[in-house]
Amino acid sequence: MSELNDIKNVARAIENGTVIDHIPANCAMKVLKLLSLKSDNQVIVGINLESAKFGKKDLIKITDKELSKDEFDTIALIAPDVTVSIIENSVVVKKLKADIPNLIEGFIVCPNPKCITNTEHIGSRFFIPEKNPIKLRCAYCEKKYTIDDVEIKI
Repeated sequence: MSELNDIKNVARAIENGTVIDHIPANCAMKVLKLLSLKSDNQVIVGINLESAKFGKKDLIKITDKELSKDEFDTIALIAPDVTVSIIENSVVVKKLKADIPNLIEGFIVCPNPKCITNTEHIGSRFFIPEKNPIKLRCAYCEKKYTIDDVEIKI
């Protein structure tokens, strides 16, 4: 009977927190690594769920958490079609669609070992000249990368 209760708890709606939906299939764990979570946040992860729009998708529900702007912008780089719902008292009070920014500062590590951001205490800056697929250009060394080429640190 305990297993059945566990399954019901996973499937239930959250009372307060955030739902991150329309994550590309098999990318939920990448997204989770980007989030600042507290030890008391409950996290529910759905992987390879059926989606009429995308075929398959991932989904994350987090209790008592609202995403920071940096977290949301970073998730948009990995999941450009993501939708974030803010839940209060079991009601969706805000629904946000990802908007890939034109500039990302501070949390992407430039892969170029000779870039000044890797040798001096200078925060990184990346322009995003192309959004489909996402291309990044370091503001300092001017090298171009895909999202898979860079390391993201929040």
